[in-house]
Amino acid sequence: MGQPLSAGSGTYATWMRLAMAEALRAGETADVPVGALVMDPEGVVVGRGHNLREASSDPTAHAEILAIREAAAQLATWRLSGHTLVVTLEPCTMCAGAIVLARLDRLVFGAYDDKAGAVGSLWDVVRDKRLNHRPEVVGGVLAAETGALVRDFFRSPR
Repeated sequence: MGQPLSAGSGTYATWMRLAMAEALRAGETADVPVGALVMDPEGVVVGRGHNLREASSDPTAHAEILAIREAAAQLATWRLSGHTLVVTLEPCTMCAGAIVLARLDRLVFGAYDDKAGAVGSLWDVVRDKRLNHRPEVVGGVLAAETGALVRDFFRSPR
């Protein structure tokens, strides 16, 4: 698996663009446009999700949770060691906890979330030394573009 030299180029940027395409699917359901992918060690998508809270009336239907669930079902294991979660927005506390519990090796996210972010903005759940698993974190990948998805959503009438 190739790794870029910076957070705005190479493999992570390519993956983030795929996650952005997934995020746009949330707009079809009036949900906040957040998209997530679980990538296997070879860079193949094994799980995908976009926010479905409004569409499903489920407060846990965040993009990250749905992508992790799909990957775990496809792989028939809850342990996603060796895998990477790519998400367009910094995860909240629930999603950060799920990342730790799923044993994902890496988290790659786009825009920071100053209101609910749990990977450095308000809290830093995934890097808490008291936990038994701490994934590598790469934040700010295509942050301007991923942040625009959310800003544009909240600026437009719904």
